[in-house]
Amino acid sequence: MHGNPMPDSYVYVTEEGVTRHYADGSVEALAWEDVVEVRVAAEPGTPPGSEVLYVLLDRDGQGCVVPRSATDATFLARLRYLPDFDEDRLHLAAACADDAAVVVWRSPDPPSALPGFDYD
Repeated sequence: MHGNPMPDSYVYVTEEGVTRHYADGSVEALAWEDVVEVRVAAEPGTPPGSEVLYVLLDRDGQGCVVPRSATDATFLARLRYLPDFDEDRLHLAAACADDAAVVVWRSPDPPSALPGFDYD
């Protein structure tokens, strides 16, 4: 009896955030409230637009990489809740994605001040 091969990763989208579990046991997770940037790029070594990656980043540059093949309507619907998110820009970037990441959204809120840092 042959089963389906184990996928390279699993992606879970909830109201709280996005989590990607890799086959090697590593995990990337990001809460929606911490997302400050969304990028689109192609999976390295694939033709433009074939395997698209959505890269969600927090203020520290940490984030979660989500392959388009692992997304569903829930993921795209949740992106629409980001302030001033332009879904047309996302789809255009995904259609012509290459190895260079394209920023499709940035948080309109300025970064918070560093604690304990005095500004002149």
